[in-house]
Amino acid sequence: MVTTRTLPMGERAFLLEFASLDEVLTVHAALAASRPAGVVDLVPAARTVLVSVDPHELPVPAAHAWATAAAAGAERAASSDRALVELDIVYDGADLAETAALVGVTVDELIRRHSAAEWTVAFTGFAPGFGYLVSPDWPFEVPRLDSPRTRVPAGAVGLAGGFTGAYPRETPGGWRLIGTTRTRLFDADAAGPTGLAGPALLAPGMRVRFRPATARRTASTLPGTGDPADAGPSAADRPAYARTCDSGEAEKSLRETAVSEPAKWGTDAAGPPPAESPGIRIVEPGLLATLQDLGRRGAAAVGVAVSGALDRGALRTANRLLGNPEGAAAIEVTMGGFRAVATTDLWLAVTGAWGPVLLDGREIDPYQAHEWRAGSEVQLEWFAHGARAYVAVRGGFDGRRALGSRAADLLAGLGSGALRAGDALRVRRDAAAAIPVADLVPWSAPHDDELVIELAPGPRADWFAPAALEALFEAVWTVSNDADRVGVRLDGPELARTRLDELPSEGMVPGALQVPPSGRPTILLADGPVTGGYPVIAVVTDAALDLLAQARPGTRIRFRHVRPSG
Repeated sequence: MVTTRTLPMGERAFLLEFASLDEVLTVHAALAASRPAGVVDLVPAARTVLVSVDPHELPVPAAHAWATAAAAGAERAASSDRALVELDIVYDGADLAETAALVGVTVDELIRRHSAAEWTVAFTGFAPGFGYLVSPDWPFEVPRLDSPRTRVPAGAVGLAGGFTGAYPRETPGGWRLIGTTRTRLFDADAAGPTGLAGPALLAPGMRVRFRPATARRTASTLPGTGDPADAGPSAADRPAYARTCDSGEAEKSLRETAVSEPAKWGTDAAGPPPAESPGIRIVEPGLLATLQDLGRRGAAAVGVAVSGALDRGALRTANRLLGNPEGAAAIEVTMGGFRAVATTDLWLAVTGAWGPVLLDGREIDPYQAHEWRAGSEVQLEWFAHGARAYVAVRGGFDGRRALGSRAADLLAGLGSGALRAGDALRVRRDAAAAIPVADLVPWSAPHDDELVIELAPGPRADWFAPAALEALFEAVWTVSNDADRVGVRLDGPELARTRLDELPSEGMVPGALQVPPSGRPTILLADGPVTGGYPVIAVVTDAALDLLAQARPGTRIRFRHVRPSG
């Protein structure tokens, strides 16, 4: 019988904690087999399973009862019952010889043991489709690189701790590279959120074997290009291939500094639209402009964040003003500086952050529907209040759709990427209602001087000293310059921990207050990682996430305990 402990993760999620990874895999399989409607995500990790719930479909207490009962009755399945994936691998990694020396074996012995072991996908994280693989046949603990690489090519196979894994796309990374696979590990266009038919080839619970192969190289296949067909570096290539960054965790910096591919032309199919396609042309995107809807649910188990508009209320209001479905895609503009020209007659609404909005040089009101004639330019000047505005058009914008959403996720490469000057966006015909006659909505500039944010309990509050819990709610925190769609880092007092041991990775949710060794918390947002290894002291309530979307560097934050509902 499996023994479990239940830990809160805010209002809409909880963790089931177990004594071993084997129990995690057993219970995760049982939960997935009996999953009721309303359970949004099941995210296994090193010692926990995160259960995320939509309380409008399933009350959280009912989800608790289901999950604990399923865990108590879970029986370990024979490993032979799990799906087996074989990955061809060329053992030519830049760190192969050094890694063998570190663990005290020859290169041939390291290769033999790695390829002879049967691995299991324990969980995913860091990047979409990146599986953390474990095996009882693997006896080695391999230290990460002291200085992570700024670029690891897609298909690189590495070792870290007791894990092995393959990079689905080019990213920074600190694992020691021992080889390369040509297999495509993540396909955003695949049907379904999880499993063999989903976007990730390697889903939790699957068995994996590495099959040694012979390198096949061409003049056009160079290391570090990010091409899944990259067969890995030759000895002559390795000095450039092994470039390292000076410091920091590359896995974290990826989400903070990700630069997208050029935006696609706003269509599910590749290629530009015809010149006469109705839509808009981007003249200037400002600091950052992306296409966002209400995000994608149900893919956290394979490493995909929810993404979507950070200020969901502002997006919904803009769409209601235009007669659109509330989740229609709009342009999220960060801090202003945005300009676009209509290529056909449109209707427009701008909501969210406050700043002058100009239509052909004439200032117009936000939170109203306006005619946007072909050839006219809309300009959002730099915002005076708030951080994010939403430019919506009647019918909604088209865009590259993946996993049920058009939201841009720069890390996963989902959606249309960051918009750039010259990009064109098509307009859909998804309007479902007439534009309201009384289109004025009560509104005011976002309050970004000081915010009061409600917090629900987090799973690791008991890792902190009582004084830290007092400081969390008594101090005035300040939004630092390290604030983006991934998360908001806060300046304030140090939150001292009573436990200093390393926390095994566990599932994360938007709003989680992670506290790293520095003691300064970071609030994860919609593009934040789906698993993490820093303890979560508390979780921002779902309603307060929209307030945080408008926080700017320098905004002061006071936390208070969530008020009981009812």
